[in-house]
Amino acid sequence: MDTTATPLDRQNPIATLPPSFRWGVATSAYQIEGAIDEDGRTRSIWDTFCEVPDAIAKGDTGEVACDHYHRMPQDVALIRELGVDLYRFSVAWPRVQPHGRGPVNPAGLAFYDRLTDELLANGIEPWVTLYHWDLPQELEDAGGWPNRDTAYRFADYSMFVFDALQDRVKTWTTLNEPWCSAMLGYAYGAHAPGRRDFAASMRAVHHLLLGHGLATQRMRAASDGRHEFGITLNMGVATPETDSAADRDAARRSDALGTRIYLDPLVHGRYPADLVEDLAAQHITLPVEDGDLEVISTPIDVLGVNYYFSETVSGVDEDGNATDATGLPVSRPIPTGRPITAMGWEIVPEGFTQLLTRLHNDYGLPMVVTENGSAFDDEPDETGFVDDQDRIAYFDSHIGAVALARQQGADIRGYFAWSLMDNFEWAYGYDKRFGIVRVDYDTQERTPKASAHWYRDTIKALRAS
Repeated sequence: MDTTATPLDRQNPIATLPPSFRWGVATSAYQIEGAIDEDGRTRSIWDTFCEVPDAIAKGDTGEVACDHYHRMPQDVALIRELGVDLYRFSVAWPRVQPHGRGPVNPAGLAFYDRLTDELLANGIEPWVTLYHWDLPQELEDAGGWPNRDTAYRFADYSMFVFDALQDRVKTWTTLNEPWCSAMLGYAYGAHAPGRRDFAASMRAVHHLLLGHGLATQRMRAASDGRHEFGITLNMGVATPETDSAADRDAARRSDALGTRIYLDPLVHGRYPADLVEDLAAQHITLPVEDGDLEVISTPIDVLGVNYYFSETVSGVDEDGNATDATGLPVSRPIPTGRPITAMGWEIVPEGFTQLLTRLHNDYGLPMVVTENGSAFDDEPDETGFVDDQDRIAYFDSHIGAVALARQQGADIRGYFAWSLMDNFEWAYGYDKRFGIVRVDYDTQERTPKASAHWYRDTIKALRAS
């Protein structure tokens, strides 16, 4: 890569980010590792889901993915060339604790031990995510996240990883995007395990949060005081299409199910009253037992924020009906004519500023942007290089949105670009590319895109200013 830093435009909000601001790149285990049958790893719900006909685009699987399990040192060298401070990676539960219960698997844990040492040797701080959706299949067979016992199994697994890496890893994230685990996995059937049961998804929400609290309590009790603990949530802003009561209620319900259902119990030790009322109207009760909310509201040190888009919503369908065929209230996304990514998501950087300032005002937690990025239909040249100016524009506007939120008082301490490299994009298989490094899936060759050069040069320019 060229090592010449591009001077920052002083008019760009990014130029206001301080030298103390941290920079990183992020990945997750199932999306990059491959090696699903090696060194004692057992099946996860994603291995099973990939075998369901038509569940994954083109029948793709994570069997090989980016072959990171075998190419880890090469990938760490790529991270070093980007000049970032941090690397956020997730640990594969079925690699570390086969079957989701019982003893640790030394061979599986050894991979993350080597990865941690390789990062530190290259001047990169590791940031661990304990759960990024790869639940051991045997725990799903026993009921999955709608089953209370899974929360206790997660706390046990978390301690295996913490005991092994706590001497070298400072920051620990319990869960990545519990909304996706609960809603896409158990309500909508779009992600593993592919269930469509809204009541089960609400039980899953509570047990995911309980697992977070139990793990955080146990890790903090074993900590020498130098560790930070947190959780990562994916959130956006829902704006009513009009000022009608139906549209405003649709935005309220979207916010309740997307943001407040997690942050209110995490910070305030209670579920939102309006959400509880909404669920009661559907004859659903959250499975809260005595002491659960005290566990869930165990103090955290950092809130991870994942942001990709915001939406404008309507509370009526195309025919003006306020309820759907099942009798439930309508909440319908309304396209506003903005540019979209390859995922079909509208690009709304000002929603990012709005979200971050709202989170600061309502919850008061130190924040780090743990994921932000975009998929576009990359076109490589004959050398494999991708001149992804659309992705650069996305990063520029969204990092600028973070800087604007900081100017408005939000305590945001770092930013992770999603993702280090193209990878297995869940139900989309290998069709969608989020990486700042291109992966040729036939040869596994890695080629930094123009966005990787831009990201490196932006960081370098900030440090030089």
